[in-house]
Amino acid sequence: MENMNKCISCTIKNCKYHCSTADYCSLDHIRIGTHETDPTQKACTDCESFELKA
Repeated sequence: MENMNKCISCTIKNCKYHCSTADYCSLDHIRIGTHETDPTQKACTDCESFELKA
């Protein structure tokens, strides 16, 4: 899973798609969403592509 996508910086090391060699995602694209009906802060957003590393 080392297809480093330098367009997607990521520091979530326990994600299945995190590159172990650098702080980047290995996916071609990610989906960003929210758990709020009217998000007003950064904390209201989520990476919906996240999967816990096994």
